[in-house]
Amino acid sequence: MSHFPRPLARRTALGALLGGVALGAAGCVQGESSSGTTAAAGSGGGDTVRLDYAYYNPLSLVVRQQRILEDAGLTVQWEQSLGSNKANEFLRNDNLDLASTAGSAVLQARSNGLAVKTVDVYSQPEWTALVVGPDSTVSDVAGLRGKRIAATSGTDPYFFLRQALDQAGLAASDVEIVNLQHPDGRAALERGDVDAWAGLDPNMAATQLQNGSRLLYRNVDFNTYGVLNAREEFIENSPELVQQVVDAYEQARAWALANPEDLVALYAEQAQLDPQVASLVLTERTGLDIDPVPGDAQRTVLEGVVPLMAANADVRSEEEALTALDGLFAPQFAEQAAGSSS
Repeated sequence: MSHFPRPLARRTALGALLGGVALGAAGCVQGESSSGTTAAAGSGGGDTVRLDYAYYNPLSLVVRQQRILEDAGLTVQWEQSLGSNKANEFLRNDNLDLASTAGSAVLQARSNGLAVKTVDVYSQPEWTALVVGPDSTVSDVAGLRGKRIAATSGTDPYFFLRQALDQAGLAASDVEIVNLQHPDGRAALERGDVDAWAGLDPNMAATQLQNGSRLLYRNVDFNTYGVLNAREEFIENSPELVQQVVDAYEQARAWALANPEDLVALYAEQAQLDPQVASLVLTERTGLDIDPVPGDAQRTVLEGVVPLMAANADVRSEEEALTALDGLFAPQFAEQAAGSSS
């Protein structure tokens, strides 16, 4: 069983707050069947920004619930992202200006022509693993040959599955990947419609605790970071609004780290998550106390995903994906926000 690197494991206080985060992540899973579209008018009636919130992104929930941007005079159009693939769709269709995804998902999208950049890193999660039912006889990834596996295409669980199969010497053609949204994948596993599921917290934690499902394979190094992305056109035309959003994220991070109990309560209320599930996700599998500036740490993780993306035709070529990675990060916003808060 893999574990977080030691620096993250040391943060016991963060663990408590993360339990709250888990709630956020959890909500993402439980609430992904709802549309979740809301709008909030800014107190100043000034500029408008279109932004997502997601239960896999706890900082987005803090920004939204505390009205950090609205109180700064912005009008915010909020849209719920049910997964990284949906967040990328919002950006691609010009429905949102900024949206949150896993690092692997935005790299794939940029490699395939989506003009976006990562402006902030909101979490370091271990939010996915390969999950089997309580009665499964499969004992390792190699045992999945010929099996049906649920996964949401274009998300971190999907790329986690690809990496796990590759490490076990299996090609994608050696299994049947069933494309289902995260909550539907959990349901399919529990019904026995699939043999395994590339899970996502908090649904993954919930099926562990409530249904006895088992984590077949964990590897934190195969999880890419949680990142906030902006359309390049929006960055060019409204850099000051991008900065305000990133500043709000860092304000939310500071509040979350300083108020772990309140964070837990906030996520519990919004996600309607069982406290035990929240605790499992947040104390063991989510990290917020990280450097928000996108850079070398994220690049290292994503470089490991690129060859698999190319081999499985998720991108047109490895060269194009590496070129996309070269231009993916816009660190100046998080650098300024981190400098202002230090």
